[in-house]
Amino acid sequence: MSKKTLIVVGAIIAVIVIYALNTNKQASGASATGCKVTVTADVLNARESADGNAKIVGKYLRDAQFDALPGVQNGFRKVADDKWVAAAFTEPVAGSAC
Repeated sequence: MSKKTLIVVGAIIAVIVIYALNTNKQASGASATGCKVTVTADVLNARESADGNAKIVGKYLRDAQFDALPGVQNGFRKVADDKWVAAAFTEPVAGSAC
């Protein structure tokens, strides 16, 4: 086989493997934190701390799903380091341990 053919075949195999890994993860609904939430607001601001006046560091649109940490502090759920969202505008995904 030529070098070009090997590269194409390798790329196709890589795409198939990545697709298969992502399909299994999505199908299981697995979450690294055990807590996965869905946004219920039209737009949900992510803030730097668990405070409604804290700096906005990101936004999520309605129906977006993402991992969060279990538990709520001051009405906010921690999503990542220095990233919090108002818990009132999220809903745990079915089977999630929030």
